[in-house]
Amino acid sequence: MKIIIAEKPSVAKSIAAIVGANNKKDGYIEGNGYAVTWAFGHLVGLAMPEHYDIEGFKRENLPILPNKFKLLPRQVKEGKEYKNDPGVMKQLKVIKELFNSGDEIIVATDAGREGELIFRYIFEYIGSSLPFRRLWISSLTDRAIRDGFQTLRPGSDYDNLYASAKARSTADWLVGLNASQALSISVGYGVWSLGRVQTPTLAIICSRYLENKDFKPQTYFRLKLHTAKDAVAFPVLSMDKFVTRTIAEEVTVQVRAAGAVKVTGVERKEVKQEPPLLYDLTTLQKEANSKHGFSADKTLTIAQALYEAKKISYPRTGSRYISEDVLEEIPHLIAMLRSHPLFGAYIDSRFDTTLNTRSVDDTKVTDHHALIITEDPATGLSKDEQLIYDMVAGRMLEAFGERCIKENTTVSLDAGGVHFSCKGSVTLVPGWRSVFNFKDEPNDEDDTAVLPALIEGDSLSVRDCEIQEKQTKPRALHTESSLLAAMESAGKEVENEEEREAMKDCGIGTPATRTAIIETLFSREYITREKKSLVPTNKGLVVYLAVKDKKIADVAMTGQWEQALNKIASGDMEASTFHKAIEVYASQITAELLDMTFERQDNCQSCPCPKCKSGNVVIYNKVAKCQNEACGLTVWRSIAKKELTDGQLTDLLMNGKTAFIKGFVSSKTGNTFEAAIKFDADYKTVFEFPQNKGGSKKRRSK
Repeated sequence: MKIIIAEKPSVAKSIAAIVGANNKKDGYIEGNGYAVTWAFGHLVGLAMPEHYDIEGFKRENLPILPNKFKLLPRQVKEGKEYKNDPGVMKQLKVIKELFNSGDEIIVATDAGREGELIFRYIFEYIGSSLPFRRLWISSLTDRAIRDGFQTLRPGSDYDNLYASAKARSTADWLVGLNASQALSISVGYGVWSLGRVQTPTLAIICSRYLENKDFKPQTYFRLKLHTAKDAVAFPVLSMDKFVTRTIAEEVTVQVRAAGAVKVTGVERKEVKQEPPLLYDLTTLQKEANSKHGFSADKTLTIAQALYEAKKISYPRTGSRYISEDVLEEIPHLIAMLRSHPLFGAYIDSRFDTTLNTRSVDDTKVTDHHALIITEDPATGLSKDEQLIYDMVAGRMLEAFGERCIKENTTVSLDAGGVHFSCKGSVTLVPGWRSVFNFKDEPNDEDDTAVLPALIEGDSLSVRDCEIQEKQTKPRALHTESSLLAAMESAGKEVENEEEREAMKDCGIGTPATRTAIIETLFSREYITREKKSLVPTNKGLVVYLAVKDKKIADVAMTGQWEQALNKIASGDMEASTFHKAIEVYASQITAELLDMTFERQDNCQSCPCPKCKSGNVVIYNKVAKCQNEACGLTVWRSIAKKELTDGQLTDLLMNGKTAFIKGFVSSKTGNTFEAAIKFDADYKTVFEFPQNKGGSKKRRSK
């Protein structure tokens, strides 16, 4: 009997239907010479230090570098102890019995690094020696599964992939566990979490946040002149920016005195815009966040559901290309969308039906090709599923569409010796931009959507000239979209699509793991969301400020490790070489963190915690923090650029409110104000303003 193991029950059910297994048993489905069983994700993982007889957080035990890693079934917490998950143990027993009675195994876990690790860890833990072959498919349609069974490959073909997955798993254990214990020992209280990828990601968020908050805006002035030609009114902006309003007013008088503005130059340039590449998971997540506000986790969850419903190809892909053989399917998939209410008109109106092959490159297809739809009709979808499906379908149409051709115009003008300019853009051939009915819109304040026909020498009247007061702006706080982009390019600012693609091998994390990394930061309460922005919590900032200059927070180095893992998967590096380097790295960061000096709480004031009632809040130089990690109450001493005194912090903690304090500074206006600090229902600090005619006013402190 052949034993098929899938990653989850729903996938096992789809495969069982194809191979003719329809007799449901407890933990598997059998029939037609097959038994189809499943995991529930990672059933087996690496054992914790106590299983190596290393108890507690002790300086003398670090770094912990096991000679051989032990595997254990997934654990669940019961009280203060971790025990084997009963459901996992039951399923592992089923799998073991099937492996012991079968002739061969067909591995049908997700076709990627983590899917390979899920099976291999189970296989190794059980101690099976059964031969196995690999089912490697990019969609779960009936045809894809049948075709996959015709091209099963020896399991040994994926030994390098397993070596890469295992190297990633042990590296995360070595770095995360040693760094977390070392920091916790140095701090002297609580349990603090660090990680090989988690901490550099936190560093990206925190460094941008602090840069944004420390930014000092500079005021400048610019002239906006209104003119017209052939009844088409349009504005132009001064090329110079003025440091004071007085200078701007003097120049305005000069412009108005001229009475006319002369066109001194017109440059027209035809620009051909290639269609975008197809989606990989990260690009889909970035755009779903920007357009629909979806978190990376939500987008992945929806995409995975669409994959399991056979509507789209495998979502955890890192490639934005398809191979030549997949290109043969595209005309049929496009024809399927003729009845789609969003895309039917575009497909019928295409002037040139030749497919653009920019997204076709066999050499750039990694484990899986880019995201595309399948031949199964998209029926019965929820609203959010339809949004993601439409994004994938629409991007597929865009990627294989015609170039967009635009004419960009740059105009230079002069009024009384003052130079002005404006830009305009007209779409000549919309091409791929017609898929979502893209309209010409200004890209920035210098752009005008439509300009009249201007020629050099035109003299136009000055209808008005106004002074615009502007301020320089900091770089925006990270959203999940911009964070994913930063992770993809190892923290570097990269706008060009080709350059981003080239940097993927040295990004931090992979398309399949970045979502989990971000969600870990949320679960650790290191970051939170404010609308679309990702903002570090006080706890997250404490961790970042403690380790920002240490190797553990080095984004570039983490990118280099990811590149090494890719080389292991391709057979260009030995896993043992990587492992030795990680052991050295783990030892270095452990030593760095153990050498850190933190304030000792025995020299600090403290008082009972008003939130958990059982912990003790210690007042440090920069923060007051409850020693009960389950509580996590944290109050920063600096609020709105005002340093609270020990007495004021004590009043807040003991009485729930301070007296009115002068000298807070508004982040918006820069003005000072008076307020009391108090706790809200969630024990977050908020301002309470003095009573006035309109009543008291509260808002959250920053």
